[in-house]
Amino acid sequence: MMSGTEPIDDLCATISRLADGDRTRTLAVAESLTGGNIAAALSRAQNSGAWFAGGIVAYRPEVKHGLLEVPPGPVVCAEAASAMATSTARLLGADVAVAVTGEGGPQPQEDEPGTVWFGVFSGGHAETRRRRFEGEPAEIVEATTIEALRLFVSTLT
Repeated sequence: MMSGTEPIDDLCATISRLADGDRTRTLAVAESLTGGNIAAALSRAQNSGAWFAGGIVAYRPEVKHGLLEVPPGPVVCAEAASAMATSTARLLGADVAVAVTGEGGPQPQEDEPGTVWFGVFSGGHAETRRRRFEGEPAEIVEATTIEALRLFVSTLT
């Protein structure tokens, strides 16, 4: 559960203003680690029906490989984040898509707990970045949600 929604709500208000500006841009999200938290935050934003296409929660590797066309191999990596963002934009008809895949812990599976890969699709191509967050699983999920929303803001500006 999110410990405080003010920074999240503030980011979503900024996203709403940017996405629904002079030229409405549609946004989508692909989530693994965050389990729908990003989509839930975006859907609470003002006028989200005009610009939020939706989200895909792909928790199991089989869903990432099948539905989101993640290549065979690990799902906590740059290639997975890129494929998730690109496929989500295509599937949901979005101009901008952010994807998150990572390790929440407490036990490592493919990487160290707190390792998160982000994919951002915009302008016809995807870019990725890796971040490392400290804390308990719920804190990692919250930090990942906030970072994903910040990526929407930076992509839209």
